[in-house]
Amino acid sequence: QVQLVESGGGLVQTGGSLRLSCEISGSMNGVHVVGWYRQDPGAQREMQREIIASIHSDGSTNYADSVKGRFTISRDSTKRQLFLHMNSLKPEDTGVYYCSLVSYVGNYWGQGTQVTVSS
Repeated sequence: QVQLVESGGGLVQTGGSLRLSCEISGSMNGVHVVGWYRQDPGAQREMQREIIASIHSDGSTNYADSVKGRFTISRDSTKRQLFLHMNSLKPEDTGVYYCSLVSYVGNYWGQGTQVTVSS
């Protein structure tokens, strides 16, 4: 059973920075992609989450256009710590950020961490 636990969210002013962390436990066999999603305020359903950044099994990374040049996704050498470095934060970055893992077994989500950017 895979478990994902996010941390690092908080309240920050426009232009500030935050680093989100996701601790991954359980089987890492057959992992296709890990990444970060954002659920905007007012969005009620999981399917309304937006992909922000991801790392694929070959090490390649992808970013949403809205965060390119400001956010960086990374992980440690064990691949059990996933990070999202967020710089030059904007009010529209506000939301709940979820860590996600997709493997041949299924899709897994963390509980989410709130990021609020004040103007």
